[in-house]
Amino acid sequence: MCGIVGILGKNPVALDVVEALRRLEYRGYDSAGVATLENGKLTRCRAEGKLRNLETKLSKEPLSGLIGIGHTRWATHGRPSVSNAHPHATDKLAVVHNGIIENFAEFRAELEADGFRFESETDTEVVAHLVTREMNRGLKPVEAVGAILPKLRGAFALAFLFSGEEDLLIGARNGPPLAVGIGDGEMYLGSDAFALAPFTTMIAYLEDGDWAILHRNSVEFRNVDGQVVNRQAQMVAAGAALVDKGNHRHFMAKEIHEQPEVVTHTLTTYIDMVSRKVRMPFSETLDWSKVDRLTMSACGTAYLAGLTARYWFESLARLPVEIDVASEFRYREPPMPASNGVAMFLSQSGETADTLASLRYAKSQNQTILSVVNVPTSTIARESHIVAPITAGPEIGVASTKAFSCKLVTLASLAIAAGRMRGVIDEAREAELVQELIMLPGLMTQALKTEVDISRLAQRLGKAKDVLYIGRGTSFPLALEGALKLKELSYIHAEGYAAGELKHGPIALIDEDMPVIVVAPHDHLFEKTASNMHEVAARGGRIILITDEKGASEISIKPDSTIIMPTMPSTFTAMVYAIPVQLIAYHTALGMGKDVDQPRNLAKSVTVE
Repeated sequence: MCGIVGILGKNPVALDVVEALRRLEYRGYDSAGVATLENGKLTRCRAEGKLRNLETKLSKEPLSGLIGIGHTRWATHGRPSVSNAHPHATDKLAVVHNGIIENFAEFRAELEADGFRFESETDTEVVAHLVTREMNRGLKPVEAVGAILPKLRGAFALAFLFSGEEDLLIGARNGPPLAVGIGDGEMYLGSDAFALAPFTTMIAYLEDGDWAILHRNSVEFRNVDGQVVNRQAQMVAAGAALVDKGNHRHFMAKEIHEQPEVVTHTLTTYIDMVSRKVRMPFSETLDWSKVDRLTMSACGTAYLAGLTARYWFESLARLPVEIDVASEFRYREPPMPASNGVAMFLSQSGETADTLASLRYAKSQNQTILSVVNVPTSTIARESHIVAPITAGPEIGVASTKAFSCKLVTLASLAIAAGRMRGVIDEAREAELVQELIMLPGLMTQALKTEVDISRLAQRLGKAKDVLYIGRGTSFPLALEGALKLKELSYIHAEGYAAGELKHGPIALIDEDMPVIVVAPHDHLFEKTASNMHEVAARGGRIILITDEKGASEISIKPDSTIIMPTMPSTFTAMVYAIPVQLIAYHTALGMGKDVDQPRNLAKSVTVE
C-alpha cells in the first residue's frame, strides 16, 4: 500500500512531507521520493530503500519549495529502484500514485507512438504523460486531469503537482483512500488522517470517484461526473488518527472499503505486473511438482477461504486437496502422506488455538508446513516451514472482511504457481490468470458501488427469522461465508448450501417468508443455479440474486431484488462477489442496531479451545 502526501504550505515543505511519509511507513514500501517547485520549476529527490536514504539526499541537496508531493512506493510495475521511485515527472507536472492502472500497457504503446519517452517501468509514468499530452494540446492543468481520469481503469489514488503552479495541487481517488487536510492558509493531501496529524485535525475524505482541486485557502471537490460536490470536513483527534474510521461509521465498513487497496498490496507480493507471472518468495523451498497431496485446515472465515481455494488447486494444478475445520482435524488425526505432503494452515491472527494444534499434528507426520497468515511474527508463522503473508494490514472489526479477500488472492497466486510448476498450465495461461488477478482491485471498486442498493434491501432482510444462501462452484463457499457473516453480525439464523443440495432437504424450509440469497455469476454453472432459483420461486421464496448483467438478463423469473455486479472472467469471482455478501451482513445488522464491530460472544482471535 503506497503512501501519498501533498502539502501547500507557507514555509519549505520537503521535510514536512518526509515526516508525513514516515507516519505511513506501516503500510510498507521499498523506495521514497519528494517533488517540490523551486522558483516554479519542478525538482525531485528520490531514493531506494528506507526514508533515511531520502533524508540523507535531502540534507546534501535541500529543496526549498513551499509546495510539494511525496510518496512511499511498494513496487508493482518494475523493481525497486530510483528510476521507478515516485514522483514521476515530465516538464509539465509530477505525479504520485497508489494502486494499479490496468490499461497502462495500451496507453504506453500509444504514447510511445506519439513520441513520448519513458524513464521507468511503472504504470504511473503513463499518467504523467497522458496529462502532459492534454496540456500540450492547450488544456489547463485542471482540465487536463479531468480529461484523463475517465480513461483510467483500475483502482488508484493520485496526486499532481504542476510546473509554474505555486498554488495548486490535485488529488483523485478511485478505490484507495485519499484525505484532504485543511489548515490555516495551508492545505494537505494524504493517504490517511494519521499522515496529516502533525499539521491539522480538520480532515475531509474523498469519496470513491472524487477528485479535489486544492489551493492554500480553498478546496473544491468534484465527483466522477465532474460536478462540484460538498465533502464535509470533520475533526480527527491526532492520537486516534492511526485507528481512525475515516468517513465510515464502523471499522468493518472501513475495512470493506479498503479491500481494493489492500488486495493491490497482496498482488504485488506475489505477482510480477510487467511479466504477468507469479513470483513465489519461497520457490526454492517448495517444489509443487513433487507434492502428492495438499492438506488444508483452518477455522471460521479462514476455513471458507481454504474451501474456495480447493477449487483452484484442483482445477489449475490438478493437485488432490483435503480440507477440514481445524477443531475436527486435530482430533480426527487423519493419515497423511509419508512423504511429499504439504499441510497448509490459514489464520488471520496466526494464533488460533485449534489451527495451531492441527499444525503441530501435521508437523509430527512429517508434512511440509505452509502457513497463510496476516501476522508473520505469530506463533503459527514461527512454527511453519514456509510463510505466505497475506499483507492485509491491521483488521479491527471482529468479522473478517479484508483478511478474507487477501487470503483468497494469496491462495489464488499459490494455485497458479502450483499449476505452472506441475505443468498443468502453460506460460500463456499463467499470463491470462495473472491478468484476471490484476483486474480485481478495479472490479472490487465497482462492486462497492452496489452499497446503496444493498442498504435498501437490508432493511427488509432485517425482518427475517431465517435466511438461506446458495451457490455453486466457488460461489458455494461464498454462500457459507454470507450465512456466517449474517449470523455473526445480525444474529439472524442463516445457512449456506450448495445449490445442487437444495432438493435434498433445505427446500422444505422455503415459503413466502424465507429470503434466499443466490450467489450466481454468469459462468458455466449459471444455468444449473437458475434451475434452483425456479424451484425457490415456485414455492414463494423471496430471491435476492447477486449476478452480472448477463445473468440478470437471462433469468426468466423476477427476483425480489437483484444486485448487479461487474462483468468479469469466472475463475476468481469469489473475491469480487465477497463484497456484496459482506455489505448485506453489515447493513442488515446496522439497520437492526447491532454492534457490527464487536458482535456479542465473539473475539477477534480465538486462542483457546
